[in-house]
Amino acid sequence: MEDRQLIRYSRHIMLPQIDLDGQERLLAGHVLLIGAGGLGSPASLYLASAGVGRLTICDGDVVDLTNLQRQIVHREATVGVNKAESARRALAEINPDCQVMTIEQRVTEAELLTLVGSADVVVDASDNFATRYAVNRVCVQLRKPLVSGAAIRFSGQLAVFDLRQETAPCYHCLFPDTDAVETERCATMGVFAPLTGMIGSLQAGEAIRLLAGSPSPLAGWLVLFDAGDMDWQKLKLHRDPACAVCSGR
Repeated sequence: MEDRQLIRYSRHIMLPQIDLDGQERLLAGHVLLIGAGGLGSPASLYLASAGVGRLTICDGDVVDLTNLQRQIVHREATVGVNKAESARRALAEINPDCQVMTIEQRVTEAELLTLVGSADVVVDASDNFATRYAVNRVCVQLRKPLVSGAAIRFSGQLAVFDLRQETAPCYHCLFPDTDAVETERCATMGVFAPLTGMIGSLQAGEAIRLLAGSPSPLAGWLVLFDAGDMDWQKLKLHRDPACAVCSGR
């Protein structure tokens, strides 16, 4: 680590939970971020500023004026620009140590096999169940830790699936893929702007913890947050022995 980096990351290095070894792990680490919207914006900002060495951002959408209420990595100057590229421009100004690669399209499951395979941690900041299920299936197959988040209206969710562990539940155990599952989107339902910042920042925190070599205290738990009443709940998750995705692992 260079002298400049020792100074830049000194507040992390002071923490015994991270220390010099953990910060070097971050600099050598690779995070795959699915989505650069409401959750992906704060997650990307903290992952880059914390010193994650490589960050791959996948998003096929473009920045819209309505996004700027909550998607804080974007600017009015990048309205109409692909969100992954818009995020890359902002992160380059924040931390040149972070090498950002952009995938400016909605990735297929076959493409996810390559992307997830090269990452150390996957952060799912997408806004639809189809993508979440696909990401989960690949993470189960490749045994990669998955940090999942969601935010709609005033309700937020956060879960960590450490699929390196034999007994870990997966996203499908929590939300089975059925025809009854419907996606609620911010475009039609609305979302409280600071809520996305809170959940996205927590996703970054758990990814950083995993990269630094520490187990996540949220592995196997679902955190629910109601920003209207400022109420937190933490629910224990269990692996479904009949899960169509992970039962044969």
